[in-house]
Amino acid sequence: TVTDNPAYDNNWRILELSIDPAYVEITNHGILQQGEEIGGNTQSIYREMIRETIREHLRKEQMLRPKGIKVLSLFFVDKVASFLGDGTNNEDADGDFVQWFDELFREERAKSSAWQELLPHDPIELRRAYFSQLKRGKTTTFTDTSGSTKADDDSYDLIMRDKERLLDQATPVRFIFSHSALREGWDNPNVFQICTLREMGAEVERRQTIGRGLRLPVTKTE
Repeated sequence: TVTDNPAYDNNWRILELSIDPAYVEITNHGILQQGEEIGGNTQSIYREMIRETIREHLRKEQMLRPKGIKVLSLFFVDKVASFLGDGTNNEDADGDFVQWFDELFREERAKSSAWQELLPHDPIELRRAYFSQLKRGKTTTFTDTSGSTKADDDSYDLIMRDKERLLDQATPVRFIFSHSALREGWDNPNVFQICTLREMGAEVERRQTIGRGLRLPVTKTE
């Protein structure tokens, strides 16, 4: 992709275009392989993807809450640091994705009085994250949390084990962030939005990712 970044407006011309192997040769740059870009702004794209996921979640929440269906949204992030930043758990996380989510959630919610009534919570109450563990010898390091606080244990239990509590309307959590820990061996029938804030891999990975929420939803009475 060559974007319309003003820095690249002058003297651009395609010299050669190939399908197999896929590449394009451009003046003033050279070879651009498939999937590469010049002048792109991935962070802006991710920010708008978060906004659209929140917006769609709020629409679904308004439509399905009266039917007793709790709506969940799932984010797959590019790296753990994008969520945690310098933090160690959901409470002190300050990565870009967390800051954008909190800001954009407030912005979108403010656009509708109905949405404000549906989800009046602080955004921190609505989001949770769970990432894989790293094991080196006899030492286990949690890539998302220190693993030493009640909040850490609660996030793990809620997301990975206690689906009944997660689907309870009284539980505020509705937005789940993960890297790859939820791609296999975890699914939830009430995931209505899956936002991939990362490059997607092969077809198998894409199917596994979509499969986390490709289920018939359940109500509070089922």
